[in-house]
Order: sequence, then C-alpha cells, then structure tokens
Amino acid sequence: MAKIDDSVKKKVPELRFKGFTDEWEERKLGELASFSKGNGYTKNDLVEFGDPIILYGRLYTKYETVIEKVDTFVNKKDNSIISEGSEVIVPASGESSEDISRASVVGKSGLILGGDLNIIKPVNYIDSIFLALTISNGSQQQEMSKRAQGKSVVHLHNSDLKQVNLLYPKLEEQQKIGSFFKKLDNTISLHQRKLDLLKEQKKGFLQKMFPKNGAKVPELRFAGFADDWEERKLGDTKTHFTDGNYGESYPSAKDMSDKENGVPFLRGSDFSNGYLDSSNANYIRPEKHVELTSGHIQQDDIILAVRGSLGTLGYATQENEGWNINSQLAILRTNKSEISGKFLIQYLLGSKGQKEILSRNTGTALKQLPIKQLKDIPVPVPTLEEQQKIGSLFKQLDDTIALHQRKLDLLKEQKKGFLQKMFV
Repeated sequence: MAKIDDSVKKKVPELRFKGFTDEWEERKLGELASFSKGNGYTKNDLVEFGDPIILYGRLYTKYETVIEKVDTFVNKKDNSIISEGSEVIVPASGESSEDISRASVVGKSGLILGGDLNIIKPVNYIDSIFLALTISNGSQQQEMSKRAQGKSVVHLHNSDLKQVNLLYPKLEEQQKIGSFFKKLDNTISLHQRKLDLLKEQKKGFLQKMFPKNGAKVPELRFAGFADDWEERKLGDTKTHFTDGNYGESYPSAKDMSDKENGVPFLRGSDFSNGYLDSSNANYIRPEKHVELTSGHIQQDDIILAVRGSLGTLGYATQENEGWNINSQLAILRTNKSEISGKFLIQYLLGSKGQKEILSRNTGTALKQLPIKQLKDIPVPVPTLEEQQKIGSLFKQLDDTIALHQRKLDLLKEQKKGFLQKMFV
C-alpha cells in the first residue's frame, strides 16, 4: 500500500494500494443504484425453525460487513422480499443517528429481508462490499448521520440515501479494498470463535471441577486425588477481610495524579475477566498512597466489589502489587496454608460462588455486601495440593484467554485504523 502526501488536496484516501493514483469520483448515490424496502416482518414473527431472515436489528446486535449466515427464522409470508445476493442494506430506523449510519452486504440469495431495511442495489461498476464499507465509515457515514430524522427513534429513508454524495475509485480498486476488508473480517471472526471456545471450555471446567450441590467430590479432578472435599465457611479459613478507603483520609481532588506519576486507585468498574484492570482507573499521588492505612493490594489478594457493581471480582497478580482500592471494594487475603487465592477466586467466579455472594447483599436503594455476611459463605475445600493444581490450571487457561483477547483487540484496532485511512 502507498501513503498519500497530505499536502496534495485531492479526492483520494490517505492510504491506498500501489498502482492506483487517479482521483476518486463523486456522484449522488441515487445515480449509482436502485432502491427498495424490506417488508412485513418484526422480531415478533421469529420462530425456532423456518425460512432464514435478516431483520434490521441484526445490524446493531451482530454487525457484519457481509452477512452470509443467519440464525433467525420466520414462517414465510406472501409478498416477502427475497435477496438475490450482493444487495447493500441500511437500517431505516434506530436509536441514534450514529447507529443508523451503517450498512451490510447480503452475501447470498434466498434470504428474506425484513421490514425497516433500506435495500440498495448498486450498478455494475460499484462493488457492494466497498459501498457498504464507505457508507459505514467514509465521509458518507457523517452525511447520513446528518440526514437521519427523529428524536427518540431516528429514521433514514431511501430518499435520504439517494442524496448522499458517494466518493469512489475505479471498480478494480473498489474490489481490492472490499477483498482486503473481507479477509480481515474473516481473520477477526476466526479469533473471536477461538476466544469463545476457550471461554466455553473454562465454563465447562468450572462446572465439573467443583462439587455440585450435596456432592463431596467434583465430577472431574486430577489423578491421584480421591479424598472428599470439606465444606467450610470462608471466615473459618483464616481469610482476612479489609475494607477499601473511606472517611477523613479518603483521597480528595488534590490527591489525584496522572497515570505516569501515580498509583492505581481502583473502583468497582476496574475489573476485566476476573482480574484487575487499570486501563481506565483513577490514580493517586504516591505520597497519598503511602499515607493511606487501608486498601493496599498484595499479590494473591482477591478484590471484591461490595458496593456498586456487587459481586464483581478480580485476582491480584504480581503486577498489581502496591495498588490501592476505594470504598466500593474490599480485599480478601487468604491464609496460604489454608486456602489458595488462585483456587478461591475461581470458585467465587463460578455460578454457585456468585449466587452465594449476591444472596448476602443488604440495603434497598444502595445495596452493599457486609463483610460479616461474606464470612459466612460456604466454600468446598480439597487438600491444599489439589487446590494449587486447580488454581494453576485455571490461571493458565485465563492467560491463554487473555492472550487471544489481546490478539483480537489488536486486529480490531488495525481494522479501525485502515477504515480511517482507506476511505475519503
């Protein structure tokens, strides 16, 4: 790909494939396509089995540049609008002008196109994937947003779409752009499926590696372990509970710091997939951090939201050592000779552990989890050696999930960057 000199003010994108230098043309979309509407179906018509259909809501909940498979079905009615393939569809209504300004390609024939869909059939020298991408991301996206009408529900009609100014290169360049993004989307989808599979595997292990109600042993365990598990109250395992910071010593605005010079001061929202996440955290000055007598995090601590987002949990790794917490959070620090933090966090993250935690909330308008109540949570406990093996297995699985999540996030950021630079 070649980068364009910013000083040259032409109708060209910042980044394009080698061999293409011509300016992009500009015409009204109404001159480059025919227009129609979907017909006659809403989500109330959905059935478990039937004829495949695309409803406009899919473009919000499961957006894809090219839709080739659907998991929504209806009983086909007379006068249904059936895809021929390569149509570009745009929602005719939505919650905001930004949301409504998106488009997908119908990648196959035979799909029913439901109501509240604008259907665009471009002329043969406009590539459908390119058109959908530029409608969703180029200057056309901003223009469509401005044309959207309404307050609580926003509408976008074919008459509005016809007036959109479309900037486009020659067909060969359009096809290269479309093919590039389709391959990128396929790679993203592959990584998403891998990530979803890993999360499902973890969910399955959580269900099978802890005893079910009334059972003394789990369904699945490591070889060499046969003893019954013992059920103990969390307060009887010598686990130490510490509240977050509040009262007179609570950090004020003058105590806050920037990320580069401060110490993370975590809130109830600073968690990600069972771990601590400082990416959007507040930071306090190191001097204030030292002054605080409570809430200092150590490796292997379990951080629990006791106010606000009740029951949210995060395990503290070595990276989190020395961070601090606010009044929404509490620290569970296990006695390592009794119970492993890596083991306990996985039990508390599971459905049974979450149920036990949330059942102990008090209050009405402002709910909270009193530490006294948390100490009564029953925990099934095997030998320390078995706990450590279980904790290590889940930590390895979590690390693999985090690695795949980072790869997926990077691919999405790369796509976002290409979308900004490859359209006018």
